[in-house]
Amino acid sequence: MTAAILHTITPTQHDLGGLWVRRALPSPGIGMVGPFIFVDMFGPAELPAGRAMDITPHPHIGISTVTWLFEGAIHHRDSIGTDAIIRPGQVNLMTAGRGITHSERSPEDLRCKVQPIWGMQTWLALPDGLEEMAPAFEQQQVLPVFEEHGARATVIMGNLWGKQAPTTCHCPTIYADIALSAGGEIAIEPSATERAVMLVSGGASLQEEPLQLYGLHLLAAGEELRLHSDHGARVMLMGGEPLYTPRFIWWNFVASSQERIRQATRDWQEGRFPAVPGDPDT
Repeated sequence: MTAAILHTITPTQHDLGGLWVRRALPSPGIGMVGPFIFVDMFGPAELPAGRAMDITPHPHIGISTVTWLFEGAIHHRDSIGTDAIIRPGQVNLMTAGRGITHSERSPEDLRCKVQPIWGMQTWLALPDGLEEMAPAFEQQQVLPVFEEHGARATVIMGNLWGKQAPTTCHCPTIYADIALSAGGEIAIEPSATERAVMLVSGGASLQEEPLQLYGLHLLAAGEELRLHSDHGARVMLMGGEPLYTPRFIWWNFVASSQERIRQATRDWQEGRFPAVPGDPDT
C-alpha cells in the first residue's frame, strides 16, 4: 500500500441468479467514506430474453440512494408518485428521509429482449438535522463533463475540476465517473477530506500503484493524486466530509439511533410504510 492509498476494500460478491453484485460498503472496520455508507456495483451482465430484474417494493429511511448506470435501463417507481426510467448518463437521486417505499424493475418494453445491465447503487447517509426530512426524488439528465489528457470525467455530484453538478447534495459530497483512454490520466483533487476510487473496468494506477479491479481504494487526505491508465479504464470517484455523529445500518434502514431503526422495522412489518402507486406488487 502506498502513502496515497490508505486501505483497499475487496467487495463481497453475491450471485443473484446470474447478476453479480459486488458490495464494498459496509465493510468490517470501515463504516463510511464521507456520507457514502453503502456501495454496490451490479453487473456487467446480460439478462436473457424473458428474464427481468424485479426488485419489489421495499422501504428506506435516513438516506439518499444514488443510481448510476453504465449499461441498460431501470424502471423506478416510489411512494411519492415517481414513475421514471433511468438510463446511462443520467442520475437518479431518491431521498428517503423519514420514509419511502420504492421498486426497481426492468422496463416493460425490454423484457422480451436480451438486456445488458451494469451500474452502481450507492447510499448517502443524511446529515444531522435532515434524517427526518420529507422524501424526495430527482433525476438529472444533463451533467457537467471535464476532459483532459485522454480522460473524460462526468461530475455526478458536487464540485470537481471546476465543474458543479446540478444534483442535490444534502451534505458536502463528491461523486464522478472517470473514463480513461489508453495513456489517459487525470488529477484527483484534494477536494474532500474522505475520498475513495473504485476501478470498475480495465486497468489503472494511482501514483503508479496499480488499482485492484472492483476494489474500493481509500485515499490519503490533502494530496492531489494522478490517476493513469496504460490501456483504458473506468474509475468511480466518491467521497465527502465525514458526518458529525455515527450511523447505524440494518437492512434498508440507516439512522443515528438504533431505536429509530427498530421503529422503522416495526412500521414496515405492520404495514405503515406507504405503497408504491402503479407497481404490480402493491
